[in-house]
Amino acid sequence: MGWLKIIKSNFYVINKLTFLGRQPRYHQGIYRFNQCCQYLFDMIIHETLKQLGITGRQTDLYLTLLKIGPSSIRDIASSAGINRGTVYEELKRLRTMSLVTYFPQGKRKFFCAEPPDVLVRRARQIQQQTNEAADRLEHEILPNLQEIMPDTTQTSVFHYEGDEGVEYVLRDILNTVGNSTEKHYRVYSSRRIRKYLYRPFPGYTRARVKAGIHVNVLAIGEGGEDQPLSDRKWIKDTKQDQAASYVAIYGTKCAMISLLGGDYQTVVIMDSEGISSAMKISFDALWTRL
Repeated sequence: MGWLKIIKSNFYVINKLTFLGRQPRYHQGIYRFNQCCQYLFDMIIHETLKQLGITGRQTDLYLTLLKIGPSSIRDIASSAGINRGTVYEELKRLRTMSLVTYFPQGKRKFFCAEPPDVLVRRARQIQQQTNEAADRLEHEILPNLQEIMPDTTQTSVFHYEGDEGVEYVLRDILNTVGNSTEKHYRVYSSRRIRKYLYRPFPGYTRARVKAGIHVNVLAIGEGGEDQPLSDRKWIKDTKQDQAASYVAIYGTKCAMISLLGGDYQTVVIMDSEGISSAMKISFDALWTRL
């Protein structure tokens, strides 16, 4: 049942109670409920029409015209509580949207709202235009924009901080490796940083396994848990656990995470096919010798 049907049915109950001689206190609650329903209805329609490019004031004028029928600018302004100059300008905009029309009567213009199903037609039209724009972007514009971008052989460097930066790296690994043909990446991980690494994304391992992504880990220092789709080898920490770093090599990127001031993490990502290729070669060479 729609909001207006609920309100109308409640007004019927109120009128019936009044006819039966009941005191107002018996139906004050229904009045308040109706007020809430009306408020929710107004909020929903304003938010919905806003997505169709119709402002709140334009929505107010359209609803006013629906209620009062064909009217002069003076009567519309009086009913809507908006000055006549503003009403005139907004009605012109509503006419360009095909939501309002007018007809002359003597020397005056009388405006009227188009039937509400015009809103559905407008929504369908916007939806179609959006889909067409998305297709043009994907097939015509995007290829040209990619040609404008700098040569990928150049190195791009990005810097992030805190848990948000670490979460960005972890999600970037899932996205980059998950969308590649080689669902595999490489990691250097020191013992001191392990307990902080997945703090912002505790479900990372589960998401990695679900995506079918395999990881080879060279662990610096003892410890580290065995995980599904994960192979681990250890490197002795000759500096007695002074290192606190994590390096992920994936796609064309190398992400380096380190601790700064206790448990605060800093992140640097280098996007370079040449650097990542060299890192992969050195990692694999060390991996085979351990």
